[in-house]
Amino acid sequence: MSLLLPQHGLGGSTDLPIPFMYALVGASWALTISFAVLAFAWREPRLDGEVAVSAPRRRPWLAVVGAVVALWWIGTLFLGPDDAGNGGVGALYVYVWVGLVPLALVAGHVWRDLSPWRSIQALVGRLTGRPDGFVRYPEALGYWPAVVGLLAFVWLELASPDAGSVTAVRTWVATYVVVTVVAGVVLGPRWFDRGDPFDVYSAIVARLSPFVRDTEDPGTGQVRRRWGWHNSLRTLPTLPVAPGLVALLGVLLGSTAYDSFSASAFWQSRSLSGMDRTATLVGFCVLVALLFQLAARATGGISAERRGELPGLLAHSLVPIVVGYVFAHYLTYLVEKGQTVAFALLDPLGRGWLGDPSVSYVLSTHTSTLAMIKVLCVVVGHVLAVVAAHDKALVLLPRSHRLTGQLAMLVLMVGYTFTGLYLLLSV
Repeated sequence: MSLLLPQHGLGGSTDLPIPFMYALVGASWALTISFAVLAFAWREPRLDGEVAVSAPRRRPWLAVVGAVVALWWIGTLFLGPDDAGNGGVGALYVYVWVGLVPLALVAGHVWRDLSPWRSIQALVGRLTGRPDGFVRYPEALGYWPAVVGLLAFVWLELASPDAGSVTAVRTWVATYVVVTVVAGVVLGPRWFDRGDPFDVYSAIVARLSPFVRDTEDPGTGQVRRRWGWHNSLRTLPTLPVAPGLVALLGVLLGSTAYDSFSASAFWQSRSLSGMDRTATLVGFCVLVALLFQLAARATGGISAERRGELPGLLAHSLVPIVVGYVFAHYLTYLVEKGQTVAFALLDPLGRGWLGDPSVSYVLSTHTSTLAMIKVLCVVVGHVLAVVAAHDKALVLLPRSHRLTGQLAMLVLMVGYTFTGLYLLLSV
């Protein structure tokens, strides 16, 4: 049972049979009109009232579930077949990487409860009497360890010589586990909040969850995770700002854009070395982060110090774009390839216990509907980003520059929309 397609196993976007120019013009107009409405009808901040609270205590039963799932996955990866039928490889690319996003949107930062690495750190901390680790996490590091971890993962997936190699994936996972556990034990829970790439990614996406949020009981001071519909644009600005945040989001968005680009006929027709692919991948990530830095700073009426803070303070507005583009690019892969991965995980040793199970190609067989869903994901993500950026700008910018100070950001987001849809539709 083969799980991976050539190169990295991620489906392309050739199943989008809608007029290319219509999608681009419509998306750009949607953003421009939304900004015009916001500029004239949304003149005071409305989303900045939410207060960030500390994370609630982990739920033990979920920690047990996470440990069992992790053991099954790692057992499958290291004991399963040495070919593309290894369910552990597919689980990393499908469930851990792509599935993390819908999980965080629906259930909040449940990854924190499930993480077996947090459980190991908590156990060691309890046994040694050092629940917060042995060394204080250097706050100056910010999110940079997570940036390095995410870049290492997307390199493995998109630019390495053979992303489908079971040996390569085993080596990456073993390195990740050792680094994460050791760093967690030494630096304490703060490491997972800033350094574990998947934990950090989940926490960021969870800020956009419309179903779950962490609230503090005013009477007891205890933090609880509450279920119920709420305006997620109010929790989104509570994303903690720390060094490396813009770079982190640049890697998330830039790597997905590179994935679309690498599937194009232009790119596929070239004979490229590993260095070429790596340099292009890094270039996409750097370009996304650099353009955002420049657009966020392009305003007058503020001090140089404040101007330097703006990219981090506006970085949360990139989250809807990241989420929308992930769904647009990987939806078919998650739903359809995810079925194949599930079958492989149920037969971890590759003994053929399930025979030849059939996969339901529920999305690929309805290409027009799929195309509209993907375009809608991109457009909605970018409109939410415009709303989030506009509302925060009303808080950060002086009144005389509230409109002109956002023009560069509007142009950038229209550019993101245009480029994202171009990459999705043109390959």
